[in-house]
Amino acid sequence: MPEQTAQTGSGKTPVDFWFDPLCPWAWMTSRWVLEVEKLRDIEVRWHIMSLAVLNEPKLDELPEEYRELLSTKAWAPVRVVTAAWQKHGADVLGPLYTALGTRFHNGGEGPTKEAIAAALDEVGLPASLLDYADQEDFEFDAELRASHKEGIEKVGQDVGTPVIAVPGADGEQIAFFGPVVTPAPKGEDAAKLWDGTLLVASVPGFYEIKRTRTAGPDFSNL
Repeated sequence: MPEQTAQTGSGKTPVDFWFDPLCPWAWMTSRWVLEVEKLRDIEVRWHIMSLAVLNEPKLDELPEEYRELLSTKAWAPVRVVTAAWQKHGADVLGPLYTALGTRFHNGGEGPTKEAIAAALDEVGLPASLLDYADQEDFEFDAELRASHKEGIEKVGQDVGTPVIAVPGADGEQIAFFGPVVTPAPKGEDAAKLWDGTLLVASVPGFYEIKRTRTAGPDFSNL
């Protein structure tokens, strides 16, 4: 992958975003950052990470329900998205993620083959990409893992998805897990959260703010 730069080709500030299409919390954060893109001079660059890859070393320690999710349903969407990226370029990642997430999360369809096929059709990608969903000897496994590794190496261990990298002090990118928020902020609330994210990123040595989640993902305003 190319080195990150201080500005994109459009002259806007880059925000790098690693997502797994399965994760409802990443979906919420992604809708927030797209709202920010309308309000601040930023450009989102999409990257793939994988909850299945992330949890491989500790799969046997997870609750049975989550273990089943990661060992079966988690692979299909991320493989299809990776194949689309490799065969059709990085520009397809944002539109495909939106099409998938709208069906998986807003529409409540979950990561079904039917939802993936409909998302591919919506963004004009070939239906043959669905063949990668069950490809255990995945053709682009190395590329998937490299993208995942890049995000994790920026943010560190003991995190999940999403991972975002934003401008910190002296323009150097600082990566965080999150922000985890529900529902996705709109308008000025979205802009304020962005400004706050930049503020904490600018403080050397800042690492974490956290509280216990008391609400589930709320897609009602998406």
